[in-house]
Amino acid sequence: MVFPLSKSATSTIAILFDQSSTSHLRSSSTMPTGFGGAVTQDWEPVVLHKSKPKAQDLRDPKAVNQALRSGAPVQTIKKFDAGSNKKTAGPVVNARKLDEGTEPAALDRVPTDVRQAIQKARLEKKLSQAELAKLINEQLKVVQEYENGKAVPNQAVLAKMERVLGVKLRGKSGK
Repeated sequence: MVFPLSKSATSTIAILFDQSSTSHLRSSSTMPTGFGGAVTQDWEPVVLHKSKPKAQDLRDPKAVNQALRSGAPVQTIKKFDAGSNKKTAGPVVNARKLDEGTEPAALDRVPTDVRQAIQKARLEKKLSQAELAKLINEQLKVVQEYENGKAVPNQAVLAKMERVLGVKLRGKSGK
């Protein structure tokens, strides 16, 4: 359907639509004016911030020289023994002495008389090392270490051996 042209802009726009969709447009005879106040320009400067320079760029000799020429503060740090291939033996020697002073000496091993007493008593009872280990509820390796003198004496293990072998193993070391 075609409408006759009228003076208002609203009715001109309404011509393009059919009659049912233009009912809300016909109620207003003028177009909205938009902003009611005076239109002004915003001429304030817009500052875009640069990203901070990277540390690698700051160490660049060109950047350092430019900063020195312009009078900007430049921080310099002297690195200890930088660029040298020398090894300092001083602190290592002191650390070794400190360790030797605080660490205990080598751990005590089974004395020779105790080793021989264990072997002699075991052979008199006609027991193998494996059988003795089974009787005292220890591993074969423990009995072997005691008889070879490589074990660090444990009072509980020695007590078990005394009970099974019937000999005194503790308290008679010559120290």
